[in-house]
Amino acid sequence: MAKTIWDRFAPIYSFAMKSQKNIYDYMYSHIGDAIEGKNVLELATGPGLIAKHIADKADFVTATDFSPEMIAQAKKGENPTNLKFEIADASDLQYEDKSFDVVIIANALHVVPNPEKVLDEIDRVLKKDGLFICPTFIHRSAEKKENLWAKLLKMLGVNFAHQWTAKEFSSFIENNGWKITASEVVPGRIDLMYAECVRK
Repeated sequence: MAKTIWDRFAPIYSFAMKSQKNIYDYMYSHIGDAIEGKNVLELATGPGLIAKHIADKADFVTATDFSPEMIAQAKKGENPTNLKFEIADASDLQYEDKSFDVVIIANALHVVPNPEKVLDEIDRVLKKDGLFICPTFIHRSAEKKENLWAKLLKMLGVNFAHQWTAKEFSSFIENNGWKITASEVVPGRIDLMYAECVRK
């Protein structure tokens, strides 16, 4: 099977994200507070940056990615004993219904061609009163969808399938059956909208 852009990007992903340190520090802090003592599933974990930073707060974290190379990078080094990395497709998960207290998908919905299918799977594996956390890169205005950083990523092969503004992303989430209970736009080279959601 041919390597995806994410397999090729895996060895340098952590280095590339250092330019978004303030955004990642924000996510580590807020996600850590939200998942304390919970059984957590993370989708699109990449090299495991978020999972490794929040595992000490959770009861258990299952962190997944569809890229074998990303999971290989994530497994490197010493990881917490309550953290497991697995290969999984976010649109076709192998987990049983109502298995997790919290599901996280960070910086991924905007690159998924069919994010509605991913949301359906999240709904299936999340417990009835569970929490869905979906920080997502957004664009500042409908008129100017791509800044220089987004254009550079596109040249490297990372395409934004969905170029949402904060308002558009909020509408997308809520139109698919979720209620946003907390949100904030965090500025960066590409802005992030942090959102915590529950089912409507």
